[in-house]
Amino acid sequence: MVKLVVDNREIQAEDGQNLLQACLQNGIYIPNLCHIDGMLEPPASCRMCLVEIEGERNVIPSCTVVVKDGMVVKTDTEAVRRLQRSGLQLLLSVHEVDCGHCPANKKCELQRIAKFLKVGLKPKHLEKRVKETTVDEGHPFLNYYPNRCVLCGRCIVVCRDLHGEASLTFAKRGLETIITSYGEEALSSPRCETCHACVDICPVSAITLKPDISPQAHTNTFSR
Repeated sequence: MVKLVVDNREIQAEDGQNLLQACLQNGIYIPNLCHIDGMLEPPASCRMCLVEIEGERNVIPSCTVVVKDGMVVKTDTEAVRRLQRSGLQLLLSVHEVDCGHCPANKKCELQRIAKFLKVGLKPKHLEKRVKETTVDEGHPFLNYYPNRCVLCGRCIVVCRDLHGEASLTFAKRGLETIITSYGEEALSSPRCETCHACVDICPVSAITLKPDISPQAHTNTFSR
């Protein structure tokens, strides 16, 4: 075990653990979207879990840092909050905010982060840029809502780690980036009918079961 100081509080963490997980396990919330418990190689794609570390010049994602004995960390500085709020507002500018009709309502990670950072869900100073396609119903078992998706990649990671290879991947570029399946072979995969891990892991309900598909029990070693 190693000891470190986070926001003037001494905590303990397992040797080799990343800083984000250590903070979360000690009840210190750091906004995050792409984190999954047990993830071996965090992608740091959401750029929300920012912290300041004594001795480092720049604000850095806590999921990319391995804890060290004596490390001194601050999660609530002006620079950290400014960058987190800016990142969240940019994300919300390409997000369809329709909480009342979304199954993630009141358990949505975006709502949680917005409340924590005191940021409105509908930023008025940024142009709204949503995709033309509101729902992709091409998968036999799943529906995908690209304007809900935050491109955190959790669904890709959990699919790959549970099955050895992912049936999902990123496609297109820039503001048009989406999650999609790997074509006909993936679309016809029977595991999608009973697995549903991608549905469970999504922080914003961008992937849902089709109405005629019943939830099935499955083994999922990951959690939001």
